[in-house]
Amino acid sequence: MMDFENTKIAFRSKSNKELKKAYFLFTTIKHPWLVQTGKFLVNIALGIKFPIKWIVKPTIYAHFCGGETISECEPVVQKLAKHNVKTILDYSVEGKESPEEMQAALDETIRAIKNASENPDIPFAVFKPTAFGKDAVLEKASSDENLTPGEQEELDRFRERIDTLAKTAYDGDIPIMIDAEDYCYQKVIDQVVTEMMEKYNKEKTIVFNTLQMYRWDRLDFLKEELRKAQEGGYYIGMKFVRGAYMEKERERAERLGYPSPIHPDKERTDRDYNAALKFSVENIQKIAIFNGTHNEQSSLYLTELMEAHGIKKDDPRAWFSQLYGMSDHISFNLAEEGYNVAKYLPYGPVKNVLPYLIRRAEENTSVAGQTSRELNLLKKESNRRKKEI
Repeated sequence: MMDFENTKIAFRSKSNKELKKAYFLFTTIKHPWLVQTGKFLVNIALGIKFPIKWIVKPTIYAHFCGGETISECEPVVQKLAKHNVKTILDYSVEGKESPEEMQAALDETIRAIKNASENPDIPFAVFKPTAFGKDAVLEKASSDENLTPGEQEELDRFRERIDTLAKTAYDGDIPIMIDAEDYCYQKVIDQVVTEMMEKYNKEKTIVFNTLQMYRWDRLDFLKEELRKAQEGGYYIGMKFVRGAYMEKERERAERLGYPSPIHPDKERTDRDYNAALKFSVENIQKIAIFNGTHNEQSSLYLTELMEAHGIKKDDPRAWFSQLYGMSDHISFNLAEEGYNVAKYLPYGPVKNVLPYLIRRAEENTSVAGQTSRELNLLKKESNRRKKEI
């Protein structure tokens, strides 16, 4: 039985000073009004170009991010590797739509892929697909609307950029994960990712899709993807997450008058999430699994499935992952037991990563028990260290 309560292992990479900083941070973001006030002030500061890097970088940025560049992330990568925890560098710059900005994001992602292919402590590359296509075009294509010639050219360029990244990963023999997006963009993204898997996953899994299991259609989608792979003679990779846009998705569905794509309750999300893990383990000859969750039960469940099916802890087709700065009790205890574990490590210029940081703060505030759990574990470890003195 896994022991996720072992805080000595969970926080072995943190000094006493880092432990106190983490406790202070989670105490602050526990209060919704403070998070919303901070978000309001950050947006004002960005609007008037007031310098805030000096206060953001050593605090919330340092807790959740690795640095502004790939090389700046290297000390964190090495620190985690000492404890058998790998790293996935996630260039977290969002909301850029000009050709120049897309090209800059493409160049940076290529650098990250090549860096991962040369570093055994970085077992995956990853990118956010909306960084490489215009939102309006992706939404229209996902709605099966007729595109104008100009919009079709934009969509073709999106597909070409994704192909460039997938080929770079294939050439470097490094698996690459394509993140999930809003429901209104996801259909065309799924189509392109499936094309990439069919093209580059002939020998083994290189390209991974991401399934947000709070969507009620994702389990059937997974089964259909396996059917296509079996018929087409290729492998599939699936990163499983619960989902990140629940309130926004429900509001949009109600406003536009279509059925909500989100399960009505957490129980059904949990059911589908674990059912997807079970289905994938039962078909692991064709499906590589990336279990991206902060949920202890889903993490434990995958370990049980692997044991029941005779899958070794370090089988390269099964990975566990949590975000850097969160759920160390899951990551480090799994790694201690010999499972494949990787932390998602966001990086990028401070001002450009702020939307990501705000979402992390809001997530920790809104997800029931998330911040309290972090605080309780940090307090437990602090008390344990005091008794050792």
